[in-house]
Amino acid sequence: MMNIVIVKDLIKYAQRAENEGLCKHKSGNFSILDRSTGLVYITPSGFYRSDLTVDDIVISDLKGNVRENTNLRKPSIELSMHLKVYLKRPDVNAIVHTHSPYATAFAVKGIKIEPVTSEAYFYGKDMEIVPYFEHGTEELADAVSKVIKHVDVCLLKNHGILTVGDIIENAFLKAIYVESVAMIDYLSKTL
Repeated sequence: MMNIVIVKDLIKYAQRAENEGLCKHKSGNFSILDRSTGLVYITPSGFYRSDLTVDDIVISDLKGNVRENTNLRKPSIELSMHLKVYLKRPDVNAIVHTHSPYATAFAVKGIKIEPVTSEAYFYGKDMEIVPYFEHGTEELADAVSKVIKHVDVCLLKNHGILTVGDIIENAFLKAIYVESVAMIDYLSKTL
């Protein structure tokens, strides 16, 4: 049975991410793991966040078996990446993957964002850079799961960022702060 509270939280933060400019058009994906049932709620593939409804959220188990959903939406192509993170980190119950412009620029260049403001302490100041792999592949999922055990933020080379948290609000705030710190780091380097 669908947990409506989880679904509404997932939609709320996915839409906030789009409104905050962390995601453009149909990019990025968001998930929440209900550890009591072992079910993962994830945003669908190729869908505007602003158009999401309760029926659009896809539910999967931790093995990637998608449960029936009313609109027959496909899960995000990054489902495997989300599942491998959850299996690697028992403290993580939410994942936010965005393509925010400043943080993604650092990811493209393969440069870590310096913790130049106090907001960096919220996400742990440190991050890892994951080498480039085609999105939606097992190679990318494996690469992320190898480094996520040490940090709450990954810069995905030529792709975007991934943040994790105990709840979706904290994973979302980390994504917001990573983008903010990236912008300030970039701007301060141009002065």
